[in-house]
Amino acid sequence: MGAEKDEQIAKAGRRAAIVMAGTALFWIATTFAGGQLGLSNRTLALFDLMALAGFGFALWMTYQVWRMRQNDKG
Repeated sequence: MGAEKDEQIAKAGRRAAIVMAGTALFWIATTFAGGQLGLSNRTLALFDLMALAGFGFALWMTYQVWRMRQNDKG
């Protein structure tokens, strides 16, 4: 039973890492493309807000992993 729980925690951690890395790549790509294409500041702000939402979601996922580990200790 413990190995199964550890595997669930590891998978959740990997998902959180993928969300963080994907959000960072999205943010970098849209910032670069926006500068090259001359997008308006309003459009760039929309992409920034989308990235902020992605990072917030990743933070929430990381918190869930932390809670799963805390519950597993007891």
